Amino acid sequence: MAIFSDLGLSEEQLTAIHELGYDEPTPIQEQAIPVVMSGRDVIAHAQTGTGKTAAFALPIIARIKPEKVPQALILTPTRELAMQVAEAFFRYGKHAEVRVAPVYGGQPIERQLRALSRGVQIIVGTPGRIMDHMRRGTLALDNISVVVLDEADEMLDMGFAEDIEYILQQTPAERQTALFSATMPASVLDLALRYTREPQRISVVSETLTAPRTKQVYYEVLPREKLDALCRVLDVETPGSAMIFCRTRAEADHLGESLQGRGYLAEVIHGDLSQAMRERVMKRFREGQAELLVATDVAARGLDIADVTHVINYDVPGDPESYVHRIGRTGRAGRTGLAISLITPRERRQIQTIERTTRSRILRMKLPSLADVAARRREAFREALREVLTTGSLDPYVLMVEEMAESHEVTDLAAAAFKLLLNEAEQEDTLVSVEGDGAGTEPGMTRLFLDVGRLDRVRPADIVGAIANEIGIPGRQIGSIDIYDRFAFVEVPSEHAPRVVRGLGGVSLRGKPVRVSFAKPRG
Repeated sequence: MAIFSDLGLSEEQLTAIHELGYDEPTPIQEQAIPVVMSGRDVIAHAQTGTGKTAAFALPIIARIKPEKVPQALILTPTRELAMQVAEAFFRYGKHAEVRVAPVYGGQPIERQLRALSRGVQIIVGTPGRIMDHMRRGTLALDNISVVVLDEADEMLDMGFAEDIEYILQQTPAERQTALFSATMPASVLDLALRYTREPQRISVVSETLTAPRTKQVYYEVLPREKLDALCRVLDVETPGSAMIFCRTRAEADHLGESLQGRGYLAEVIHGDLSQAMRERVMKRFREGQAELLVATDVAARGLDIADVTHVINYDVPGDPESYVHRIGRTGRAGRTGLAISLITPRERRQIQTIERTTRSRILRMKLPSLADVAARRREAFREALREVLTTGSLDPYVLMVEEMAESHEVTDLAAAAFKLLLNEAEQEDTLVSVEGDGAGTEPGMTRLFLDVGRLDRVRPADIVGAIANEIGIPGRQIGSIDIYDRFAFVEVPSEHAPRVVRGLGGVSLRGKPVRVSFAKPRG
């Protein structure tokens, strides 16, 4: 497997790719980038969502000249795809200072006129609006050196054949032409052969995929609502062991810390973690110390984890193969599993592609309401209550009920107790030495004592944030956090422990200055 630095890309592009969190090229990127970079014409047969945008965007950016004139033209069948492709060029080219203009119908043409008048190097648009600008004289194609037909089969299906040919005829004859298509019917191949010169043929098409016997659903939410939506789904589903997939390392880190801050037992795994850290994370997840494992696709490869009840696509995967690999981690060994995807309105097309490729149905579900979450919590409480009735030692509590029953109805007593437990955060009556017992501290980690706790309204996120902001230790390096009524314990890397004790002392958590010390083993 190649890496991006093997493909002849510039340092600026490699920096942008690294910042986006991508680890290695997909097969279409590995094969197409060097060919497009060389200037040869290309006919590429690749399924939608296999990473083909980067396969042509990265080499085009590498070859753009400083002049602020249109040099590359990318034709797409829909305005949604035009927006996606333009955004990809912005991301990949942010360090190369390229100018990109999306041009499509449904957007005020005045905005496009202003962008074109300032000078752009890359045009991404739909055939109809491109032709509008050509006829107005606001878009000249004299300096176009490369034309890309993205999703060529869809453009022909939508009746753009004549428009495409008209546009191609107005570009320089010596241009480079690249055609990318999910299918290769005769009409697409005929168009490609007429407008390319000795093209390099590339085909990266998997056999029809079969999704495992797992129930598959999706929720459609706005991007800004995705975290809240995930939390509602988690509260209703109450997964015993779930893997949550993100597209990049940065997104995985951010989501993991957000979930920890909301009180979920979550761990994060991705390519930037050391082997020791990966093993520590996996040990916690396998032993049930963490219920949620936030992961990237690359980091999750090769992980053998039994009893995963849920797979959640926080970010929709870029290709159907990745989707099948993800959801195949649940529903194993005859067990039932649930695969959940959170999509934005613009990602409906990706879900349709996955359905078509995997020949499976992904059901659209209505996002759980706050009432649904409250009802699920009450049901969980009932289940816990039944278990206590069956296995618990109730004698001390029976005596309390008998005493209070002299002045209150037993039904009212039970209702009051339920209200108290359901409306307040459940407080475990755990006897713990203030010094801590030191047991269970992981190798390379040191356990610290903080004199603040639940009664001070302190949350895991407060502790993680204080250590990250004041000491500069990334949140992912902080170990387990145990919060009790009046104190808390946190594990930090041993090499940083003295600095944490010095630097955190006196810092306020929830308005209360905190004292920090080493947790001493009982002796």
